[in-house]
Amino acid sequence: MPTGAPRGLLSVVAGNTPEVRGDLVAQLARAHPESIVLSVSVQEDPSGRYPVVQRMTTATGTRPTAPAPLGATGDPVVILRQDLVSLRRAGKAVHVVLALPEHIDLLPFLLQLWRPRVGADSLEDHYDAALVLVGVAAAPFLADITCVHRAVRVWAGGEHSEPLTPAEIAVRQVEAADALVLAGTSPEDGGQEQAAALLRHLNPRAGMVTLDRVVAEQPASGRVLTRAQSSSRMRGRWEAWLEPTASPYAPPESGRDVSTIVWRSRRPLHPERLADALGEVMLGVLRSRGHLWLASRPDAVVTWRSAGGHLEIREADRWLEAHASPEWETASPQRRTLACWFWDDHYGERRNEIVFTGTDLDIDRVTGALDDALLDHAELSLGREGWDLLNDPLLGNAETL
Repeated sequence: MPTGAPRGLLSVVAGNTPEVRGDLVAQLARAHPESIVLSVSVQEDPSGRYPVVQRMTTATGTRPTAPAPLGATGDPVVILRQDLVSLRRAGKAVHVVLALPEHIDLLPFLLQLWRPRVGADSLEDHYDAALVLVGVAAAPFLADITCVHRAVRVWAGGEHSEPLTPAEIAVRQVEAADALVLAGTSPEDGGQEQAAALLRHLNPRAGMVTLDRVVAEQPASGRVLTRAQSSSRMRGRWEAWLEPTASPYAPPESGRDVSTIVWRSRRPLHPERLADALGEVMLGVLRSRGHLWLASRPDAVVTWRSAGGHLEIREADRWLEAHASPEWETASPQRRTLACWFWDDHYGERRNEIVFTGTDLDIDRVTGALDDALLDHAELSLGREGWDLLNDPLLGNAETL
């Protein structure tokens, strides 16, 4: 990029269907007629570790053509960063709209895309960040949020892909958004209202607007959706959300159809009683996420994540100990901040915290079942030696040397 040249603006657009993503991209192009659209697809290559990344670049201010897609096999983050830097160096990219497919795990992918690089160009040298926009087609979203009978691979950068259910993919996209654009399903049949209520609970910090309103208020609405943000602040927010000990955003007030419950405790859970309580706890839950302190794994941060009827509990990290410990020194600033907020002189940062979103949730049933799964006073007094003897049907009993 020439010395003194202004940075470009990078908008990121995703959506739960190609149609809603294309409609949203078209509206941004109307608001910025000289923008460039970089459309991406990522497909697994059965013969190799890395996926095949197809890219197609379209200049919206010129007469439409049929550009030939470019294909490459490799890390999608590296390939797209090179594309974006090349566009800006050539002076062709004042505003780029990066249209990402459904099978991208947005937050870790964007974190890698924007992360500063030592000895290499970073996006911050060439672009300012705009809002992360996620288009949501109401009817497919309401269908996907309960679909757990199959798995789809998603990519977060590198050679790593992860099989996720359509329900998990749908909620991760929503949780990654700075702004949600709701489309499809007429308000008369209630589907759009139901989807909007659920979206407000899944991502209470994101702004939300209908696609019809974006279309009607162009070009002003498109310009609002592409205002510049601090990329470092956005990275900090993404990193905080991806921490295994992340705390939920303040939920909106419960409505007639959708409600959110946040359960917290500073006492460890009995793994066998927790397993027995899952039927009561998960009744009516569409999304839950958080972390546990299991008595059978006293040093482990155990993450809890569900979408639809699929629940995943896994050991993800270690609890931080005293401030002078090596673990504390190597922890991210976001993690240390969270630990300071919740620090207890006896337990350190250990705690349980889970947020549940769903329909017909009974707060007394959910919190009562979880409270009953906590260690009682007698069990708590046994200490680690006694807790090692507890049967753990969730993660299995830890091996002893």
